[in-house]
Amino acid sequence: MAVKKRGTITRRDFIKAAGAGALAAGLGPAIIIPGRAHAAKKKLKILQWVHFVPAYDEWFNKTYIKEWGEANDTEVTVDNVGLAALNAQGAAEVAAQKGHDLFLFMWPSPTFEDQVIDHKEIYEECRRKYGDPIDLAIKSTYNPKTKKYYGFSDSFVPDPVNYRQDLFTAVGMPKGPSTWDDVRVGGRKIKQQFGNPVGIGLSPEIDTGMAMRTIMYSFGASEQDRDGNLILNSKETLEAVKFVKALFEETMTPEVFAWDASSNNRGVVSGKLSVVLNAISTTRVAEKENPDMSKKIQLTKALKGPVRAIGLEHVMDCYVIWKFAENKEGAKKFLVDYVGNFRKAFMASEFYNFPCFPKTVPDLKKAIAHDPKAHPPDKYKVLEDVLSWATNVGYPGYANAAIDEIFATWVINNMFAKAASGAETPEDAIKQADAACKRIFAKWKEKGLV
Repeated sequence: MAVKKRGTITRRDFIKAAGAGALAAGLGPAIIIPGRAHAAKKKLKILQWVHFVPAYDEWFNKTYIKEWGEANDTEVTVDNVGLAALNAQGAAEVAAQKGHDLFLFMWPSPTFEDQVIDHKEIYEECRRKYGDPIDLAIKSTYNPKTKKYYGFSDSFVPDPVNYRQDLFTAVGMPKGPSTWDDVRVGGRKIKQQFGNPVGIGLSPEIDTGMAMRTIMYSFGASEQDRDGNLILNSKETLEAVKFVKALFEETMTPEVFAWDASSNNRGVVSGKLSVVLNAISTTRVAEKENPDMSKKIQLTKALKGPVRAIGLEHVMDCYVIWKFAENKEGAKKFLVDYVGNFRKAFMASEFYNFPCFPKTVPDLKKAIAHDPKAHPPDKYKVLEDVLSWATNVGYPGYANAAIDEIFATWVINNMFAKAASGAETPEDAIKQADAACKRIFAKWKEKGLV
């Protein structure tokens, strides 16, 4: 299964560890602190994750950076680390005040705002050349409190529903679920008749964090309002938590409390699960490893709850240029040029990375409407209107530092898990989560970032 997920270690943990010289083994790939350039030729050092699609890294690392480097008289190097190690790497570079010129996070990184440049001019240049960016990019890289762009987003990854069409057809839903109630009703029937449970995690990992927020938002609940005020403790949140408790009891198994971030992928590709929320990593892996199952796994867009149909981005590309970067101007130019070449990135990623500047892939809908590798070839056409239902963590507000810490410390995940398992009543689970969120918001308000 491809490396594609975020770890559970907080940035604060890593900063403490880095300061003490105790970044221990077992936290992911080794921390990379590049040395200073010795040659006169310009250098540009980039850090990225190990992409889910190997062909993307093959194109980016061996073709694109070489072509760009030759055109700009620059020696470009790329270091790739697993997604779970990105927080560690970022914290270590901040602690050392030395590292890469361009650093790619796979989620908004507002907690690092004081350590990065303002990326406003990059957005302005890209807007001038390629048209307006999508709102999702701005909500994931801009702080309305400080008026600073703490990152730059070139792309995002959709998070559709992956369902077993054969199983849902057997219980009278041939087109799969269209509402969360369909998942509960259909999932219960499928589990009773065939033994296949619903595959939605309730553990401290990124996919659970995305799924629980998707459900919350569809029920009209959220962590904050449009202006960044905490509103978690609400009747809408209570209804969402009660729903997940019922969903677990009727359609799932206790193993979801111990899932890692790839458990849902493995479960549905192996034929065990009836439905999961995930990026097209699921179907792409099935196409390569289990073609027969690939024909059974189909996609549908965000499910409707009592209030709205909404989903999240699965991961959000957020590049940052550190204040201590040695080649800031080169990093800025690289991003502007990369966005201009994004159609190549989109194709190399096998439709995994969607553009934040839509005009750079003008034939996107045509491309995803027919893919010879897919079963059927128009499987990915369902993503053509993803911008009408995909949103950011922190909806309906911005992805601020408090929201980032709430996500990274799994406050929402734990709230749902406690209630679903019976460890706490839904009401008490919400009160505990609300208290944790209040402490986190207070901390970041004191720092002036919220």
